[in-house]
Amino acid sequence: MFRDITIGQYYPVNSILHRLDPRVKLLGVVVYIAAMFVINNVYGLIFLGASAIALVVMSKVPLKYILKGLRFVWLLVLLAVFFNLFFSAGQIIWQWWILKLTYEGMIRAAFFALRMIFIIIGASMLTYTTTPTTLTAGMEKAFSVLKFIHFPAHEMAMMLSIALRFIPILADEVNKIIQAQLARGADFDSGGIFAKAKGMIPVLIPLFVSAFRRASDLADAMESRCYHGGEGRTKMHPLKYAARDKAAYFVLLAYVLVFVGLRICLDMFVTYGRM
Repeated sequence: MFRDITIGQYYPVNSILHRLDPRVKLLGVVVYIAAMFVINNVYGLIFLGASAIALVVMSKVPLKYILKGLRFVWLLVLLAVFFNLFFSAGQIIWQWWILKLTYEGMIRAAFFALRMIFIIIGASMLTYTTTPTTLTAGMEKAFSVLKFIHFPAHEMAMMLSIALRFIPILADEVNKIIQAQLARGADFDSGGIFAKAKGMIPVLIPLFVSAFRRASDLADAMESRCYHGGEGRTKMHPLKYAARDKAAYFVLLAYVLVFVGLRICLDMFVTYGRM
């Protein structure tokens, strides 16, 4: 079941998003996530949802592959929706004990669920369309503007890249451990929620041991190759902006202007509509 985790994995295909410079895509993700948190109306949500659909189409990553990676996010989404739906103040529609369903809670829950799904899809486009090596180089370049405050740009980019690489590796490791435990007669399906949680202990302990062993092997491999950080290191394929990258920056600028203009116009419409 853990083989369905696709978040953090690179999907090799020839698309315009794959060919863009990683710095452009990093800025695009920041702009998209910031815009998602700024929205406060349904029109802005529709605009950003259409943007996420456009990204999926341009990336040429199959929609089935993207939705497969969302399976393990549904529980978090449903939990957040539950608390927004039944614990929000407002006009009460239905109430039982401490649970109360309100009109405002329904709107807030729908907004939160769609916002979280769109954010995950938009952010996943970065890893789907960028190799780990290129992503590390892009993050290092992006973080290098903070060198004046002695920010460890290379080390931070390396840690983020390693963390992304370990997601599919650990997911595959979990699947192997579960299969091995099932072959030994383990039962992960019967019993209540506490029994199932207790049954995961034989999976978590070997997983932690394997994760620490892999981390130790990686550290030994880096030390044996005389790795000492980013100071003085050169790149086999240094990042260079192409014409399409510059055009993408203008598209991002236009995107921000359209979104800000849409937000201002809607706020003015609501303000004058109440007068």
